[in-house]
Amino acid sequence: MEIRAKAGTINGVAPILILLLLGSPAAAQNPKPKDNYLGNIELCNGLDHTPFEARIDGCTALIARQGATTTTLAIAYNNRGNAYAAKRDYDRAIQDFDQSIKLDPTYTKPFNNRGVAYLKKGEYDLAIKAFDEAIKLKFNYGEAFANRAGAYLKKNEYDRATRDYDEAIRLEPDLEGVWNGRCWARAILGALQAALVDCNKALQSGSSNIATYDSRGLIYLKTGQVAAAIDDYSSALRFDPKLASALYGRGLAKLKQGDKAGGDTDISAAKTIQANIGDDFTRYGAR
Repeated sequence: MEIRAKAGTINGVAPILILLLLGSPAAAQNPKPKDNYLGNIELCNGLDHTPFEARIDGCTALIARQGATTTTLAIAYNNRGNAYAAKRDYDRAIQDFDQSIKLDPTYTKPFNNRGVAYLKKGEYDLAIKAFDEAIKLKFNYGEAFANRAGAYLKKNEYDRATRDYDEAIRLEPDLEGVWNGRCWARAILGALQAALVDCNKALQSGSSNIATYDSRGLIYLKTGQVAAAIDDYSSALRFDPKLASALYGRGLAKLKQGDKAGGDTDISAAKTIQANIGDDFTRYGAR
């Protein structure tokens, strides 16, 4: 299953605008409307779906500007790091998050965002360490709990993932992906009725439909409701025809239903996409 981790929230224009104006008294006293100053602020904050390169350029211009406060620079580095992360340039993103943290060690966002970058790189222990630091600074940081849960899922530490999802849901129940994430962890652990409640909640919210149909398909597969499992896996595959877990799960369900040809076809297709998918389902307790 694809584990989705958000890359963090980019600050709105108002906070950084105020900080920059306060941090540059000469500019405030002698404004130059045409010097692209406010334009760079808007670019750095990613307003109006600004392209990533433009965001990077805007943040770089602000970082290079003389007279910026330490807090302003920390925000600009964090925002530029978000833009690099969105481009999947995770190493440069991490460098910017590091610099943001160095400038303002109390600023929580770059800790969380650095964790996401490590998570995307597959460096799960470093990701967890970054999320730990974010949570230490802000004990009610729901997004960091959710992201750390995603890292624990990648490490197959489902109990710890479930506990973090519990906390994320308590703090921010509307966060994208948290209900499906906990559904998936609970389904693997065998808490199938509780998992089903979570998946249904996720589907009612209209978020993460691909992953949620895939997760609920596993629940139905494990509870022997093979027709329902086939329906859910087929729903996931309508969104993504090459989702290996849905193909393999549907194949298993078809075999249990007596459709050997259809089951073998799905399983073969899944293994073509992900050779070790069968090992994953053995770990999930589904055969």
